[in-house]
Amino acid sequence: MKNMAALIRHASYGIPFKSTSALFAVTTTTNARRDVARFASKLSSANDAFKQNPKLEATRKSLSAKGFLRPIKPYDPPSDVNERIDKICASQQISTGDEVKLEGGLSRFKIFTACAEEFKHSVPNSLLCIIETVGDLKEFYHTPVDTATPLETLRRMQLPKNLHVQYEYHRFHPDTDTMFGGKTAFPLSSTLVTGLKYKKKYKGFKLEDPFYQEYKRIK
Repeated sequence: MKNMAALIRHASYGIPFKSTSALFAVTTTTNARRDVARFASKLSSANDAFKQNPKLEATRKSLSAKGFLRPIKPYDPPSDVNERIDKICASQQISTGDEVKLEGGLSRFKIFTACAEEFKHSVPNSLLCIIETVGDLKEFYHTPVDTATPLETLRRMQLPKNLHVQYEYHRFHPDTDTMFGGKTAFPLSSTLVTGLKYKKKYKGFKLEDPFYQEYKRIK
């Protein structure tokens, strides 16, 4: 009887610990799942806010549209692009089919270098991973590259009669704009040219503040 009572007592001591550890494991798993769900909800709401916010969306579009002033040479594809690329592929012992894969680092380097010398137009680094076949290479060299800015594009267009575009900058300077005796419409506004590129092209000036001179005299 004593042995039986001891076994029962031992079992009763072990059950709470087991249940407590199991409860702790369940609670920890539940909290982890809740944290993951909360993080996913916050991430989804942040993405929705980014899409719905017009300022953020406009900033994103502005950043994606930038880059037309990069040092890229214009390219006008010739009419015999396919024939030239087929000739280059034949010289590199590559089949001329559009579905042929361009594999091997050395082989790709040779054919890209030969095409750059032939067309005077090289494949940029950002497109090397996209050109996988001979057809992709032909499509790239069939695509023209226009480096004109949007303002320069307006020069080629036939604008409506009620629209005039001032293509050259016009900056007021009291020495050259003498229609009203060299007086500006903004008496206390100076024209400062801070860019190194335009300092030689556009002359700036600094207006003295008459109130400051009067203040110095009184002081």
